Amino acid sequence: MKEILREIGMIARALDSISNIEFKEYDLTKGQYLYLVRICENPGIIQEKLAEMIKADRTTAARAIKKLEMNGFIEKKADEHNLKIKKLYPTAQGQQVYPFIKRENDYSNLVALAGFSDSEAEAMAGFLQRVRKNVEKDWEYVKKGNKRDY
Repeated sequence: MKEILREIGMIARALDSISNIEFKEYDLTKGQYLYLVRICENPGIIQEKLAEMIKADRTTAARAIKKLEMNGFIEKKADEHNLKIKKLYPTAQGQQVYPFIKRENDYSNLVALAGFSDSEAEAMAGFLQRVRKNVEKDWEYVKKGNKRDY
């Protein structure tokens, strides 16, 4: 059996480390940039959906969102119909940083796919989406307090 998850983990940790270093000048650390990007791309998203999208637990998401809000990158606004629901929006500062984060992501994609043909890159994207969907099933199951049978 191939150890692809180790490879995926090493890639993810390397890219996360690079991003944390490069985004430090913007006071974006510990993966906060992931949250900011998703909020910029989905203005008005609620915290629960954002955490689900990133595959983070509620506590981790809440901490990152609070820090982004404190640093002026995002703001929470009450929903028009239900004041208990807080929607997340990027501030002008958040929107200003977004293009830099997007350029870094695009560059990292180019570096990661160097030497691959378009058809190989498409196939890999499809395979990785299938892997993610497989893992998401267990993630949802365990997140609800269940134990997996190995």
